[in-house]
Amino acid sequence: MKSFIGSGFNFPLKVDSNGSVAVSCDEENVEQSIKIILGTAKGERLYRSAFGCAIHDLVFQPNNRVTAARVESAIKDSLLRFEPRIKDIEIHASPDDHEPSRMNVTITYVVRALNKRENMVYPFYLRREEDV
Repeated sequence: MKSFIGSGFNFPLKVDSNGSVAVSCDEENVEQSIKIILGTAKGERLYRSAFGCAIHDLVFQPNNRVTAARVESAIKDSLLRFEPRIKDIEIHASPDDHEPSRMNVTITYVVRALNKRENMVYPFYLRREEDV
């Protein structure tokens, strides 16, 4: 079943021990795809302007529960649209108690082909007014 998950170039790009471009596959490839979706601002890709995640529109918002709810919604919308290999997506965002410009986003999902639950924490950084 893992062959249905797919493979692709490793993200970030790197060279393997044979001097070739490193490849990721299976669950690792899904996780890297999620990071690419979240790390890409909508409109950033020339021929796929809808690709990406709207969280980048929130970087100047206050680090509070309202912004966290908007982050959760933006991430869920993007993953549902651009990552068909996952289902049962749960997102929980919360301001970091120790870093005022950081929001911790916990993403839980099931890889469809394996029916296997995975999770990851994605740090989302907001800009404070004094940083601008």
